[in-house]
Amino acid sequence: MIVKSRAYSRAALIGNPSDGYFGKTIAFAFSNFQADVTLYDTPEIEILPAQRDHSRFASLGALATDVRAYGYYGGVRLVKAALKRFHDYCTDTGAALHDRNFSIRYHTSIPAHLGLAGSSAITTACMRALSTFYGVTIPKPQLANLVLSVETEELGIGAGLQDRVAQVYEGIVHMDFTREHMEKHGYGIYTELAPERLPRLYIAFNPGFAEGTEIVHNNLRYRWQNGDAQVHRAMEEFAILTDAFRTALECGDEAEMNRIIDANFDLRRSIMDLNPRHVQMVEAARSTGASAKYTGSGGAVIGIYRDETMLNRLREALGALGATVFTPAIAGGEYSLRSAANRSGA
Repeated sequence: MIVKSRAYSRAALIGNPSDGYFGKTIAFAFSNFQADVTLYDTPEIEILPAQRDHSRFASLGALATDVRAYGYYGGVRLVKAALKRFHDYCTDTGAALHDRNFSIRYHTSIPAHLGLAGSSAITTACMRALSTFYGVTIPKPQLANLVLSVETEELGIGAGLQDRVAQVYEGIVHMDFTREHMEKHGYGIYTELAPERLPRLYIAFNPGFAEGTEIVHNNLRYRWQNGDAQVHRAMEEFAILTDAFRTALECGDEAEMNRIIDANFDLRRSIMDLNPRHVQMVEAARSTGASAKYTGSGGAVIGIYRDETMLNRLREALGALGATVFTPAIAGGEYSLRSAANRSGA
């Protein structure tokens, strides 16, 4: 038996960073990049390494370059932790597992440490493969929680639900993490929105600007937990912006969506010390007339562009900073295929 599964990259469209703070966000999965997992029967359980996991290098400089790109741990630890969490989930829920073994390997094209949810994509794809192999059905809200627990509980990595919800549900999702609902149900209120209502979106990134999410969020989490009034007010405002964006999206008010995207970034900048190179990308994008904010916490940016002329200006302005600009193809069902076809060559 051979099982293949995948999960796509994620962009936070509005509201971030508030998914771990009882806030609200809108995010979507897009198929320009993806993580793939292949699983097949073998006599023993074996996790096969990928490019990010090798330990042989041509030189000391090559090793340093690899560490800067992928960190010290690669993706095998994610797969190993996912296997363990899946086993725990099945044990806790009484799901019967057969006794066949397997080998599992992953591959990912998602650029690392750029706020595009590469780690959670590997974990999500792994959970999907395991569910198919063992014939276990996991409801989407619980699956997103399970994927999150791989990093937060097994590996001690700070993370929130937004990435996992977007990758589990695909398409575009409004997420409400209101404390009362989270504490009662263990997950948020997730509403799938209509992808065809989205305006023209661009994403830009420079791999050389990569930065681990923990660098950004460790201090923010500390301030939140210690009752920092500025941070708590900002999280409330992120939620207001998210709901306002949803209304503008449903009404087709592109001018309002542009305003909210810029406001989201300005609010983020008011409560956090941001990497100057990342800020420079946002300012370069804005200089063309486009809106701009972060896709997450690693250095990629997202915004709305008006037409092909503006898109070309974005490519010129951000290209001067070494950034690649592309238009995301929304992942999920028939719309994903139409989106990819419509945006090919863009």
